[in-house]
Amino acid sequence: MPIIVNLDVMLAKRKMKLQDLAEQVEITPQNLSILKTGKAKAIRFSTLEKICEVLNCQPGDILEFQCPL
Repeated sequence: MPIIVNLDVMLAKRKMKLQDLAEQVEITPQNLSILKTGKAKAIRFSTLEKICEVLNCQPGDILEFQCPL
C-alpha cells in the first residue's frame, strides 16, 4: 500500500506509549495498533484530528504517500 503510517515514529518522538494515546484519543488500543501497523483500510477524520491534537502534529506527520515504482 503506498500510504505509510508513521504513528510509531510520532509516538517515539513524543515519548508516548500506544496505550496512553489510545486513552486520550478514546479509541481501543487494538484499533490504534491496526492503524500503527498499516493494516487499517480507512481512518475517520475525527480520529485523525484527535491523534493530531494529542501528538501536536499535522496529518502529514502521521500519513505519508509513497509513489509505487
